[in-house]
Amino acid sequence: MNTLKQLSTLALASLFIFSCSSDDDSIPEIVNEEELITTTTISLTSEGNPTVTFTATDLDGDGPNAPVIDDVNLLANTTYTGTVTLLNETESPAEDITEEVAEEADEHQFFYQASTSLNVTTDYADADADGNPVGINFSLITGEASNGTFTVTLRHEPSKDASGVAEGDITNAGGETDVTQTFNVIVE
Repeated sequence: MNTLKQLSTLALASLFIFSCSSDDDSIPEIVNEEELITTTTISLTSEGNPTVTFTATDLDGDGPNAPVIDDVNLLANTTYTGTVTLLNETESPAEDITEEVAEEADEHQFFYQASTSLNVTTDYADADADGNPVGINFSLITGEASNGTFTVTLRHEPSKDASGVAEGDITNAGGETDVTQTFNVIVE
């Protein structure tokens, strides 16, 4: 009887030991949670001229309310120094998402696209640690009078070494879009 008890105890103990293995393949993967971006603000300065600031705000994200997007008036034949700021205004005080983009510069890039009817060009004025563009700071140069749209897109983990990406061509960038906003612009 003693042997039967010992064998039963040994069987239960081994069952318990093997069921508590440390090889747990069900550990969840850590996901890099996207930040909520409710507001995109562009500030443009040029020597001797007032600062031009325009904003797109969408406080309910994919909700029923349309975003509020400013129209933009720029001077013809002018070079502007630009800065983009991203905020999450659902928090109080508003969270500055631009700080996170700067901290993770190697994982982010802004793209600036003008419609063919809009006579403006852009150039990057900042770079990540590898010398690849980020676009928090940029220059915008207007030509003769025109009008059209200007789209600002932030990509997360773009392929910065893909063809044309360093020059601002979003076509081969890949990655995921964190935010995109389109503004109506008049150059006069």
